[in-house]
Amino acid sequence: MSARYCLCFLILSVFVTSAAVSQQISAPEPQTGAIIGTVTDGNDGTLPRATVALEGPSLADSQHVETSDNGFFKLDHLKPGIPYHVNVGASGFADWNSPEVILRPGQYMELTGIRLRIATAVTTVSAVSPEELATEQVKAEEQQRVMGFIPNYYAVYDRNAVPLTPKLKFRLALKTSINPVTFLGSAFVAGFAQAANFHDYGQGAKGFGQRMGANYANGLTDIMIGGAILPSILHQDPRYFYQGTGTKKSRTLHALSTPFICRGDNGRLQPNYSSLGGYVASGAIANAYYPASNRGAGLVLSTAFTDITANMANGLLQEFVLRKFTPSARNQPELEAGSK
Repeated sequence: MSARYCLCFLILSVFVTSAAVSQQISAPEPQTGAIIGTVTDGNDGTLPRATVALEGPSLADSQHVETSDNGFFKLDHLKPGIPYHVNVGASGFADWNSPEVILRPGQYMELTGIRLRIATAVTTVSAVSPEELATEQVKAEEQQRVMGFIPNYYAVYDRNAVPLTPKLKFRLALKTSINPVTFLGSAFVAGFAQAANFHDYGQGAKGFGQRMGANYANGLTDIMIGGAILPSILHQDPRYFYQGTGTKKSRTLHALSTPFICRGDNGRLQPNYSSLGGYVASGAIANAYYPASNRGAGLVLSTAFTDITANMANGLLQEFVLRKFTPSARNQPELEAGSK
């Protein structure tokens, strides 16, 4: 099981009441809404064929359209109660980004003031490089600890977080792997496995040690491959991005989608090939050290399934519980509708 997620079993044993966040919502689907607008240039002339991109909590909530000859666009069939952002771009112009938009059921909203400036008019020079910003960001994340001692490095509460460099992705993975609580989490899970007699290691101290070693090795291979190597190659971010706004249903869906959808280094949502690849690779490598009677395709599938389930549970805890018990995160301002 991943070192990032095996700790969630420890947290689950402390926060037993967190199961309430996954309750099913049986209310009927609310009426969808729409967003319209007109894109203009600096001289108030309309801009045809400008690209309008709608970004939501998941890939299914995203849309891309082009403006008509008079600069008009319409984004329809939008779900209420979830956060959207509208990004507008055109060749030769700087991009325009909307504040967060959350629609009411059946709302027909017009975005105003969509005026694109020529790119040279917004060119700026920054004294701080993106890598320096990312390094400071990771230093802050390394101080995040649930109840002051359980590492919570992979949670991002800053909506304006910059992408990580490959060096920083490996830094987070290594720091998580060698944290004493990670070893404690491996021992905790190994105790459950021994009690249930999972895998043919036998009982006693030797069996417990072998189970703990195998569990830690699973987490190490998963976090290094799925949290550092593949994210560096595929330019994906291995962290959990806290949503914090919208309905409980949209936040729950956001949390449960984390094994399958991630944020790319370009800031856009995309299939989470890195984590899925890490799960499968961890299970495949486990065939080298698990008892011969437990090896095979079944071990790969069971390891991947366990990691996916743990990742989803971790997402729910991150979204609804852990921020309240992470002192450094509590000091950060809460995300509000309309913030960026």
